[in-house]
Amino acid sequence: MPSQNSTILSARDLQFMLFEWLDVESLGARPRFADHDRETYEALLELCEQLATEHFAPHYRKSDTEEPSFDGEKVTLIPEIGEALQQFARADLLGLTLDAEHGGHQLPQTVAAACMAWFTAANIGTAAYSFLTVANAGLLMAHGTPEQVERYAAPMLEGRFFGTMTLSEPHAGSSLGDVLTRAVPADDGTYRIFGNKMWISGGDHEMGENIVHLVLAKLPDAPAGTRGISLFIVPKHLVGEDGSIGERNDVTLAGINHKLGSRGTVNTAPVFGSGAYTPGGAAGAVGYLVGEPNKGLSYMFHMMNAARLGVGMSATTTAYTAYLKSLAYARERPQGRRLTGGDPSAPQVPIIEHADVRRMLLAQKSYVEGALALNLYCSRLLDLQASAVDDDERVEASRLLDVLTPIAKSWPSQWGQESNSLAIQVLGGAGYTRDHDLEAHWRDQRLNPIHEGTHGIQALDLLGRKVLGGGGAALMALAARIGETVERATALGGEPAEHAAALKATVDRLGEVTMVLAGLGDADRTMANATVYLEAAGHVVVAWMWLEQLVAVGEQRSDFHDGKRAAARYFFRWELPKVAPMLDLLASADTTTLEMRADWF
Repeated sequence: MPSQNSTILSARDLQFMLFEWLDVESLGARPRFADHDRETYEALLELCEQLATEHFAPHYRKSDTEEPSFDGEKVTLIPEIGEALQQFARADLLGLTLDAEHGGHQLPQTVAAACMAWFTAANIGTAAYSFLTVANAGLLMAHGTPEQVERYAAPMLEGRFFGTMTLSEPHAGSSLGDVLTRAVPADDGTYRIFGNKMWISGGDHEMGENIVHLVLAKLPDAPAGTRGISLFIVPKHLVGEDGSIGERNDVTLAGINHKLGSRGTVNTAPVFGSGAYTPGGAAGAVGYLVGEPNKGLSYMFHMMNAARLGVGMSATTTAYTAYLKSLAYARERPQGRRLTGGDPSAPQVPIIEHADVRRMLLAQKSYVEGALALNLYCSRLLDLQASAVDDDERVEASRLLDVLTPIAKSWPSQWGQESNSLAIQVLGGAGYTRDHDLEAHWRDQRLNPIHEGTHGIQALDLLGRKVLGGGGAALMALAARIGETVERATALGGEPAEHAAALKATVDRLGEVTMVLAGLGDADRTMANATVYLEAAGHVVVAWMWLEQLVAVGEQRSDFHDGKRAAARYFFRWELPKVAPMLDLLASADTTTLEMRADWF
């Protein structure tokens, strides 16, 4: 049975979303997931809750206050991080969604995402090492050779190797077309890698036998920009044909970055080919080409898209645990008395009795449960994509996933930060002290609008590529899917019908404004307010997620289901109306930001 009092995550909410709303049991009818059923899913969810509670959450504060250190030669982490990751690997959780032929379990992504949510909620800094490793292995399984899969991916799934994604450089940041890291062909068919990278999570430590870096670099005479990027495996230690660990590769660190939050995940500045080590007696770090030359960025998007959805879930769970901790505090903290009919000499009431505290808690509930629904809905689209019965189903799932991915990454990151701020506010003066976890969760959360493409980059992707780039097909597919929910909610009558009408009107208005932007004929002017478009579309999508949940609640009555109704009501009455002025601004095609000059600041 799910626990009822965890301040990490709500097991009851996960059960509702998986079994009462998304009907993950029906996925068992598809050949890919035929070996699994509800009993399997529930046992796995309980296991993950137990591991997260017993091995990840207890060292959360320690990993924040005793951050990684670097002595010029090696990185040192608190031992609890490695111990927790060993428990994770021993539970065989690294290959949940991967193909059975590679030792994976072919679990539905929807269930796996719910399971992994326990770990990001309990301790995102520790969980990140495993998540990066799984994503790295998944990329190699999709695009690597059988030898590369056996030599590098298999040990990662066993928990012996760790993995990274090594993209950014100090001078380029998110502008990947400007990377300068070089890959020079060697006589033995390998490559020698030279260059500096920056902000690489998990880039060095001593927890496993090896670290497998997936590095973006450019070959000699490669085309300019992103079209000239190739992808290379660059291990910390070379690996023999028999899988044995060989000599140290020429991968070192210039240093580590000291972050605002998520401090348990070491963030590094790797150097490739510094000459500190000369494997085989030659200069440069030994690298192995993945796939074809100059297609590295397209391969890396396999990992980056998964990472974007992962950031969205991390943002959600970081806000979710903060919400639950502020809720527990509000139930227990006595302060003040009721405004009316209160006897000054009467005992103080718990602060949850005050309307403004309930407002802050209700806002958090509407943000975190709406975001969790969006994350899990995207995971279900991944399941449909992977197990589609025909091309039409696959195309529709892919189209919806394309348009929802930038929203699923950015909306929880933005509104999760607001939720974390409200959690601190509920605690009052105690909220920003280190006596409580909330200030640390707030700092952890601040990284998410930056990780895996900034808020602004996601906005450009949504409006420029996903909406306008496809001639509006993705937005129309989304509007059609929302329309189906509106019809079901309207048929219920009452409050669901009221909310459905509000959502339909807002979706129609979003479509009208999109047409205005598409017709401007000026890319700079169209994209100048893309961030506002992302935020407006995000609120529309999360309102849709709440309407979906409300339909799933139906006529059921319990504290849990009544809480869902109240949170949906809050979102539709307090949050969805915020979209109207955003859409008015977009329709005006305002040029204030374009007209501003650098010298005027």
